[in-house]
Amino acid sequence: MTNSDWFGDWQLDPERTTLEFHSPTFWGLAHVKGTFTDVSGSARATEDSVTGQLQIGAASLRTGIRKRDEHLRSPDFFDVQAFPSIAVSIESAEATQPGWVSLRAQLTVKGVQRELELPTHVRADGEGALRLQTTTTLNRLHYGVDGNLFGMMGEAVNIEATAVFVRQS
Repeated sequence: MTNSDWFGDWQLDPERTTLEFHSPTFWGLAHVKGTFTDVSGSARATEDSVTGQLQIGAASLRTGIRKRDEHLRSPDFFDVQAFPSIAVSIESAEATQPGWVSLRAQLTVKGVQRELELPTHVRADGEGALRLQTTTTLNRLHYGVDGNLFGMMGEAVNIEATAVFVRQS
């Protein structure tokens, strides 16, 4: 697949896409790991630009512990009633080395929008699909996700995303 094969309109394949987070808790002795299961999106790549968007259902977060999930969805953390979605808007991409791009994105959580630079590995994923993989670390307080019982939680949250896009006709 050449770079020109990437040009066109793309739709996110939610079945092959994963969005995970890891956050230290208990003063760094344990980690909370979770996923968001409701993800949709699209992208467009031309010779001159790359744009895209992802919508993440905030209420779809899962850690495997129901009570913890309910607390994370509460106003203490994500406040999913007031802010039902998390948005990622890709504004541009710059090739940095073979198979890698730097995505310039805007992340919106709880109505707070901040710019991100995401080093992203891009590769063909069979039958015309593209797989994009990135990892970043965010400060949850920068997005108003500030619940913290007795100071047990760190501010840093690691995000690992694998997004598979399928070409649209």
